[in-house]
Amino acid sequence: MVFYILAAACAIAVVFAAGRLVRRGIDDGDPGGATAAHTGAMLSALFLLAFAVAIVVPWAATDSARLNTYAEAQAITEAYWSAERLPAGPREHARAGLADYARFVRDREWRDMAEGRLNPDGGARLDAVRRQVIALPAGDDAPDQAAGDARAAVLEQIGAISAARHQRAMDARVRPPTALLVMTAVTGLLVVAFPYLAGARPRGMTAVPLALLAGLLAIGIYLAIDISHTFAGGLAVRPDAFTGALTEIQRISAGP
Repeated sequence: MVFYILAAACAIAVVFAAGRLVRRGIDDGDPGGATAAHTGAMLSALFLLAFAVAIVVPWAATDSARLNTYAEAQAITEAYWSAERLPAGPREHARAGLADYARFVRDREWRDMAEGRLNPDGGARLDAVRRQVIALPAGDDAPDQAAGDARAAVLEQIGAISAARHQRAMDARVRPPTALLVMTAVTGLLVVAFPYLAGARPRGMTAVPLALLAGLLAIGIYLAIDISHTFAGGLAVRPDAFTGALTEIQRISAGP
């Protein structure tokens, strides 16, 4: 942040230095003159650039995070199906653990993700299922080839769940740089205040468009701040994928 402030201070110093050194030309005190027109256009362009980035980055991050939650939920469902061929006993424990993990993520962990973090209990529950499956006989030690193949398939899907979970942890921490949001708000304020800074004094009906512009810019800036977090705000990713996984698990448990 210090470097941003220093850069802005240097740019302002250059403007004042240029005003002292350049003697040619005419004084420009007209609110509709060349200086005001150029500065107003550049301020508008700068605001639009910052605002576009502040909208596009969270939108793309949220879309990617939503797809990842569906990948994780699908891996849970596939692991639940793969556990079908495990021996009785371990099969029920593995399936119960997978259902418990999906329910925990949906009902409890989702609230923590709005604060940018995952609940460590979710990882512990998934690790417990993994350990139960790892403890089963593998390869030639398995009672039959099908049980060994099922063990490997379940572990593969649990690995996919774990990878998606780590990605979800990263998604929960993604947000645009604070400086970008500050720049969006500051440039938006300058766009509204610029006519007054340039020496104009809007009166009567001429103030109405400026007031409408101020209102719309305020809504836009609020929107940019509101969607800056992947799991909170207007574009927040919801736990629909895990609700769907639990519904699918219930259907599988019910049998044909």
